[in-house]
Amino acid sequence: MRKREKSAALFEEAKKYFPGGVNSPVRAFKSVSGPPLFIKKGKGARMEDEDGNVYIDFCCSWGPLILGHDNERVRAFVLETVANGTSFGTPTALGNKLGKMILDNHSYIEKIRFVSSGTEAVMSAIRLARGVTGKSKVIKFEGCYHGHVDSLLVKAGSGLATFGESTSAGIPESFAKETIVIPLNDREALKAAFEKHADQTACVIIEPIPANNGLLLQDKSFLECLRLHCSKHNVLLIFDEVISGFRVGFEGAAGHYGIQPDIMTFGKIIGGGMPVGAYGANAEIMSHIAPDGPVYQAGTLSANPVAMAAGYAALEQLLIPGFYDRLSALTRRFADVIESYAKQQGWTLRVPSIGSIFWLCFSEDRITKADEIDSASMEKFKVLHHELLQRGVYLGPSGYEVGFISAAHTEQDLAEALQAMQESLHVVFDE
Repeated sequence: MRKREKSAALFEEAKKYFPGGVNSPVRAFKSVSGPPLFIKKGKGARMEDEDGNVYIDFCCSWGPLILGHDNERVRAFVLETVANGTSFGTPTALGNKLGKMILDNHSYIEKIRFVSSGTEAVMSAIRLARGVTGKSKVIKFEGCYHGHVDSLLVKAGSGLATFGESTSAGIPESFAKETIVIPLNDREALKAAFEKHADQTACVIIEPIPANNGLLLQDKSFLECLRLHCSKHNVLLIFDEVISGFRVGFEGAAGHYGIQPDIMTFGKIIGGGMPVGAYGANAEIMSHIAPDGPVYQAGTLSANPVAMAAGYAALEQLLIPGFYDRLSALTRRFADVIESYAKQQGWTLRVPSIGSIFWLCFSEDRITKADEIDSASMEKFKVLHHELLQRGVYLGPSGYEVGFISAAHTEQDLAEALQAMQESLHVVFDE
């Protein structure tokens, strides 16, 4: 049994300082067992906790670490930059450098604005869409998460295309009522929402690869249908690519599916492990942002040099020919081995994947909507998570979260993880 004595003690201390002992809710391990791990360091595909336990990491800081922990080139450029200062509140050449690299290699946007988180990027994109269109309502999809923005932290009410209901205290009902929530992969609901609300709707926002509530892969035809409705009704389409951006390809889901959104939001990978977000669009839409236009958005630490350095050093490695092909092949093979083994054993388990994202799904059916996930299956994940920790494998502490494979995961790492996965699944299904 791997001990978590130091992590447990640190968690008890942390409860004195932070709500629930954490600075982000899912870190509290409420959905799994034991105290959360306090991580001391990471290298490559592995990380070590304060008790000295080493784990093969498939959370990768919830997605940003596509190159693994402590990437040498990222570290070197960050240290070089830090030696000159951490923040100036002014433009820097590094901001130009990263902006140019992204725009030169991303055909779906013409201008970009850096911010400091994915939530901030989405908040800014929504404001931009409202400023451009002069309309106020937003259509979102049940099962897509867009950060803790007030008007988006909502769930569907009853009916086909309904006004949102808050999922958090502290959000005025009036804010939630600006949001219409519909199911994913439901063309009837989509059509109804546009027929009823298009004249008041500024934008539709969607994770084109929904990966915050399971991996709810959508048919390309549904995304194309969404694009057609938006164009027909003069509603802006926002792709929230905070997870999928630079993960399934340098051009993200837009490039993967060949669909042009009006606005895109980014985060995670774009910062190379540092706090960064961004939103982008064509030059005309972006001209509405201050100081060029009337849509105000600002940030003291936006495009700070350390974050720009980390992002540049990370993204230049993603442009190496074959990078994404190799990572996608590794991930698909990993997922296939788990799924095939489960099938041989007669277990109900699927492992959908796209690019270097995978999800452990305790179902025989393809799941495309949030309400198709069996909440009772999370008990199986709870057991699996515990057993994997005992065997040195770390997944995010919720069965609704996806896993990530990084360029630092070696064949040996994956072989060890597969052995641990098979042993752990026997505990889940055989006991």
